[in-house]
Amino acid sequence: MIKQALISVSDKTGVLDFARALSALGVNILSTGGTAKLLQDNGVPVTEVADYTGFPEMLDGRVKTLHPKVHGGILARRDFPEHIAKLEEHGIPQIDMVVVNLYPFQATVAKQECSLEDAIENIDIGGPTMLRSAAKNHRDVVVIVDPADYGVVLAEMKGTGTQAGDVGYDTKFRLAKKVFAHTAQYDSAITNYLTSLGEDKQHATRAAYPQTLNLHFEKVQDMRYGENPHQSAAFYRDLAPSAGSLANYRQLQGKELSYNNIADADAAWECVKTMGGFEQPAGCVIIKHANPCGVAIGADALDAYQRALKTDPTSAFGGIIAFNVPVDGRAAEAIAKLFVEVVIAPVFTAEARQIMAAKQNVRLLEIELGDGQNAFDVKRVGGGLLVQSPDAKNVLPADLRVVSKLQPTPQQMQDLMFAWRVAKFVKSNAIVFCAGGMTLGVGAGQMSRIDSARIASIKAHNAGLSLVGSAVASDAFFPFRDGLDVVVDAGATCVIHPGGSMRDQEVIDAADERGVVMLYTGTRHFRH
Repeated sequence: MIKQALISVSDKTGVLDFARALSALGVNILSTGGTAKLLQDNGVPVTEVADYTGFPEMLDGRVKTLHPKVHGGILARRDFPEHIAKLEEHGIPQIDMVVVNLYPFQATVAKQECSLEDAIENIDIGGPTMLRSAAKNHRDVVVIVDPADYGVVLAEMKGTGTQAGDVGYDTKFRLAKKVFAHTAQYDSAITNYLTSLGEDKQHATRAAYPQTLNLHFEKVQDMRYGENPHQSAAFYRDLAPSAGSLANYRQLQGKELSYNNIADADAAWECVKTMGGFEQPAGCVIIKHANPCGVAIGADALDAYQRALKTDPTSAFGGIIAFNVPVDGRAAEAIAKLFVEVVIAPVFTAEARQIMAAKQNVRLLEIELGDGQNAFDVKRVGGGLLVQSPDAKNVLPADLRVVSKLQPTPQQMQDLMFAWRVAKFVKSNAIVFCAGGMTLGVGAGQMSRIDSARIASIKAHNAGLSLVGSAVASDAFFPFRDGLDVVVDAGATCVIHPGGSMRDQEVIDAADERGVVMLYTGTRHFRH
């Protein structure tokens, strides 16, 4: 039976209604500072913690609840007679519920004008201590750190039978786990921040990568297996996924997503999101084994899909398809003719869903479009972790430099920009042929750039696509002229790459000799 609750919250969302409901159930409420004033001002009976302990708040509020009468009442085990005897000996009532959330440390350090003193003063001490005490003794104490749990707790307390006025153990245990996760994240945020400060200890000059890096994720699901059947796996997502990221997906139908599904779906979704910068609104990306095997823009979803499929219909079998526009019935009918694993779009119309329902195993994912990025990209290596900023740079026409004698036509500029955006998502070494807003040939993941160029031209030939007049993007510079000669021999008339080779002039001279346009981006897009 819950008879006494201690409420002290920084985030006061819903706390007034919650306290009223507790009071109506006969629960005595203890509180501190601003929370106590809020409850008092609104007619909720409350006892100040200072009055309860007989000891005033001190040190500018740094010491409020750090007192045996608080922690004894929380930590005493109700099934240990000696604990109860000690409480009685020292006149300590039991505290059956702790409702606490913490000083807004992360919101404070996110402010540009934050100082080290501001950060330090927003490190909560009493709050985490109470939370951890209550979570440790969760068999006897209900602990709430999230306002979203107020309703669940009240519903159980208002129940009937032996549980009336209390909360079941399963709920208590769930809430305790939530608390320990929360306090771990809170302490990690403090560590990340403080270890990012340099010798000058200035907020403005803190390092992008702290000396100690703590990352936190929550599990979405266990996978049947990992990249291969002999590997186990699970999918975790950020606690607050950025807008438009794959982790925000809503699965409408189909089998459970696999490890490889999620990895490939992320590649498809990130690529198709970049298609919004072209004249045509509809973009489609088909991914196989983490590489685009067809990318196109078109008048609508169907047009974009049909054009993307032309690049490599063989590789598209069993692939992942992503759209940056709603999928309607016409597009769904075309997609349903191909064996695919996953289809992603911002929206599927009712007609599209009805058509795809016949393909019960196909996973349909709806994700709201957004341009958010992960704070860090990470890669596990033996005994460590590589951490970098995400490759969020999209080269704009104003960033380009024409290094050939020939100047690009407006159509060539469009084709080059399209090819460059696709190349960013192709595994290195990457060579991509494009024309008219669609890929014609993709060469990916070869140890030699010239081999990627040859494979891309072979892919186009196998698909019956002409490369005459095409644009080519290379994710890094051409180290020798031989790679350029291969793409020009295949039919390319314009080339875009970062530049920066010791033999740049040799490659530029080759472009002029072959009569092709060459642009430098000044940006490399290695993808491993």
